[in-house]
Amino acid sequence: MSFDSLGLSPALLRALHERGHAAPTPIQAEAIPAALQGRDLQAQAPTGSGKTVAFSLPLLMQAQRHAQPGGHALLGLVLVPTRELAEQVGTVLQELARPLQPRLRIAVLFGGVSINPQLMGLRGGADIVVATPGRLLDVVGHNALRLSTVQTLVLDEADRLLDLGFAEELARILDLLPRRRQNLCFSATYPAAVQALVAGLLHEPLRIELPAEAEARPAIEQRAIEVDAARRTPLLRHLIEQHGWPRLLVFVATQYATEHVAEKLQRAGIAAAALHGQQAQGRRRMVLGDFRAGRVRVLVATDLAARGLDVVGLPAVLNYDLPRAAADYTHRIGRTGRAGETGVAVSFVTPESEGHFRLIEKRQQQRVPRERIAGFEPDPALAPAQPVSPDGGGIKGRRKSRKDKAREAAAADAAASAADPAPKA
Repeated sequence: MSFDSLGLSPALLRALHERGHAAPTPIQAEAIPAALQGRDLQAQAPTGSGKTVAFSLPLLMQAQRHAQPGGHALLGLVLVPTRELAEQVGTVLQELARPLQPRLRIAVLFGGVSINPQLMGLRGGADIVVATPGRLLDVVGHNALRLSTVQTLVLDEADRLLDLGFAEELARILDLLPRRRQNLCFSATYPAAVQALVAGLLHEPLRIELPAEAEARPAIEQRAIEVDAARRTPLLRHLIEQHGWPRLLVFVATQYATEHVAEKLQRAGIAAAALHGQQAQGRRRMVLGDFRAGRVRVLVATDLAARGLDVVGLPAVLNYDLPRAAADYTHRIGRTGRAGETGVAVSFVTPESEGHFRLIEKRQQQRVPRERIAGFEPDPALAPAQPVSPDGGGIKGRRKSRKDKAREAAAADAAASAADPAPKA
């Protein structure tokens, strides 16, 4: 199949050719025609499968059809969970839109930087906006943007946006949108906790699910190394020296751990830097730029880097701490082995996290053999792994946390609303 058969305009076909897109990926081949027909979509496909282009092309086609000469009414809204993903999606849209006539205005809005330049950039309006929820509400509060003309809403990394962390902001945004609109949800995973929320948002959607087997499965070698928690940093240094990775992305659980582990690597003579959500946007851009350019060899990051971080030729990722949510494991390891390249994903499995790693294996339906590295074997005298809660809540006891209970309550409310639907949103 070629892009020519998907109903795209000649200008968009030219833009795809200039970007080196020879043929649509499976998610693009299924999603683009349906989106062009105006259908709601719930699309699930692995990281690196081309989801951004899959929703960008229909969004640009719609904007091109309805753009008004001499004016820019907001037609398309893309919501994303992180600043880095906002910049990445905005770049794709702007590059694809270059050959289009009339010229489209695409605005990218995110926090961590001054709002004033973004407000200035919206003078005269915008055809498409890519935004994080909090900054979008700030801009609307300054009367710099109206959402009443939006025809298509896209939720990129929809599972994260529908999580409780964004629930209040997303609800406020939905109230500002026209009730009749197209909704496109794209994500690599849809945990059970958000399924009811997705169902309540979409109207008679086409559901597209392309597991890794339906794609060209990313060539990611998964390794699980047993080690005591106190020996993880020495083992990390050992692996860096042993494998000679030119770049390595290391995931940890907390902001403090990013600074702590990066500092220890620096003391060992390894060029390392921390990346987390409390850093100013300028600092985050600088760190990512240094990592992409090879000036930083090891990037130690929270799950902020699990979504929207695209580093060409990243050979390896390492889970220093396992992700709390099993679904986030998929997003983490998907940072390597992209665009047909090979990669390796290493996980440190401590006695305390063994049970949780078994849950991750169960969710991804793949067993990862355990390894032990000579000189770093775990002490058999340490306590056995903690039990994993039957609801899949991660590394903790059998009692559910407040967050788990709140998430279940929100899902139940959404399911009840879906059973008694309001007019189409």
